[in-house]
Amino acid sequence: MTKLELAKKKMEHVDWDVTRRETVEVGGVLLTKQTCDIWDKIWAFQAKPDDLLIATYAKAGTTWTQEIVDMIQCDGDIEKCKRASIPDRQPFIEMVTRKTLPTGLEKAEAMPSPRTLKTHLPVQLVPPSFWEQNCKMIYVARNGKDNLVSYYHFHRMHQMMPEPGTWEEFFEKFIAGKVLWGSWYDHVKGWWEAKNNYRILYLFYEDIKEQPDQYCAHMRNNLPNWNPRHEIQKIMQFLEKELEKEVLDKIIHYTQFEVMKNNPLANYTFVPPEIMDHTISPFMRKGTVGDWKNYFTVAQNERFDSEYKQKMAGTSLTFRVEL
Repeated sequence: MTKLELAKKKMEHVDWDVTRRETVEVGGVLLTKQTCDIWDKIWAFQAKPDDLLIATYAKAGTTWTQEIVDMIQCDGDIEKCKRASIPDRQPFIEMVTRKTLPTGLEKAEAMPSPRTLKTHLPVQLVPPSFWEQNCKMIYVARNGKDNLVSYYHFHRMHQMMPEPGTWEEFFEKFIAGKVLWGSWYDHVKGWWEAKNNYRILYLFYEDIKEQPDQYCAHMRNNLPNWNPRHEIQKIMQFLEKELEKEVLDKIIHYTQFEVMKNNPLANYTFVPPEIMDHTISPFMRKGTVGDWKNYFTVAQNERFDSEYKQKMAGTSLTFRVEL
């Protein structure tokens, strides 16, 4: 039986009772009721010094980063990276699905060290033990406009996410921070500030996405070399891994969007279609920068820019909304 078949088999015969999740506030941040029901356990989670935590706002390149990290840790060995689906390789610590399935927390606690874990929690809700143990963390931030569009489509296709409403309604919820995992503005700023005091590698989706041919254009403007190779090398250095050029080339190839989109252990097609309906929108949809232009009206763009200016005032954090 293949790893994909095993991943699918785990989800067979489960009474999913697929309904849109209710939300509850924890510290002013919306989380699912199921997560809140075990919040004391999540908060008390015991991190270990050699844990690696991958953190992002939802739909900011999380799975992409997870696959890059796993390939680096596995020295580019494709077969090792096929050992299980993404959520089994790198548990999502605050995820709760069904009572008959282990929570992300239980998966994490059962894993041998060294562990790589995932979270969408804002910095203030990360279990204290991660800070106490001075764990390494990788945070990836995506520009808010594209993040909003991707998150909207994720809500549409994921039948256990809160009801998104219309595009116009979801836009307003996102701007107000009334979505799961809270305000995008607070999230990216909180982690940006935390990197000054903890071992956090802060990366940008747009930098990883930028291609070498775009770099050549940037050179004419005296901008630095931002491309997948450069960003993946940053991760390697952070993880204290030295890999040959051929291995790095292999990692770059296998973590391209189109390649990952066809990887059944990373593209979430192992999840039953009644939960994730890829006919509505694929989990891995476009993976581009600037898709927001296809959705934002002129008024919405002006509104977002105005909110951004107000809520991001005083921070040195900046984003690119196009390449």
